[in-house]
Amino acid sequence: MDAYLSNSQNRANIFDPPPVLIVADSEEAKTRARQTIALSGTRLADVVDIAEASDRIRRQAAASALWVELGAELNRATNALLDRIADDVSDGRYRAVIAAPPALLEQLAPLAFEIGLELILDPDEAERAAALALATSDVWQVRRVSDVSADKNAARLRQLSDEVSRIASTLARLSTGPAAIPPRADPVRIEDAPAVPAETVRAVIRARRLRGRYFPEDLFADPAWDMLLDLLQAEIAQLRVPVSSLCIAAAVPATTALRWLKTMVQQGIFVRRADPHDGRRVFVELAPDTSAALRRYFAEIGQVAVV
Repeated sequence: MDAYLSNSQNRANIFDPPPVLIVADSEEAKTRARQTIALSGTRLADVVDIAEASDRIRRQAAASALWVELGAELNRATNALLDRIADDVSDGRYRAVIAAPPALLEQLAPLAFEIGLELILDPDEAERAAALALATSDVWQVRRVSDVSADKNAARLRQLSDEVSRIASTLARLSTGPAAIPPRADPVRIEDAPAVPAETVRAVIRARRLRGRYFPEDLFADPAWDMLLDLLQAEIAQLRVPVSSLCIAAAVPATTALRWLKTMVQQGIFVRRADPHDGRRVFVELAPDTSAALRRYFAEIGQVAVV
């Protein structure tokens, strides 16, 4: 078994990428993870239980990624392992994918912001393949996911690839600003920004949700704007917004919402705050500049309907 730990230990595979190590909390979870790795054509280093994982990770000389498959409630051992993985990923030792049911989102929320870690919730085959491709390559390479890309999920993979590209282009526009509207020379402070009636923001959110009665919801998917509106509404009402609630407000699958949320935090558009009473709970709020910009936006459009 240890012959597969690294390329240096298995000279026959010296030109192959390092294998993927699977950690799972049940036999069913192990089966799901094995299927994902097998479909990708990636070599498998080993499949271990939560209790064995820390020691096995320590002995793993090289790995393309660590795949963690969770299906049950988190216990002390699992939480300790996740803390270890977060530290390793932060140190750049390896990249990781954590696949879990949506019910665990709030407990796993702190991990969603780690660079080099993909958190996927209730993922389908295409989302699994996409997460593995992201974890094992610096560039999205759908062609490497051989078996999955050849079947009915190929369209889903292309959609996920387009989604990542859309996030990148949207954030690029946010960082530069529209050419027709030059950025303000003086920074806008939130205390100087106009007040926005809570009912105005609530009306916009209701109008956006109402479209789903008449058209497919994914036709208007705009998670970044939906999250901005939800956080502004919460800020006006002086409420805290946990990650799970913000993902619901985004009106897209949780994994998609997390991808947007993670990137917007990295760009400084959102700010995450740890719950002082629960270290594993995370709240999200608007960055001061973002809040001020939103308030000025609503002030400038006046009574014009915004959807």
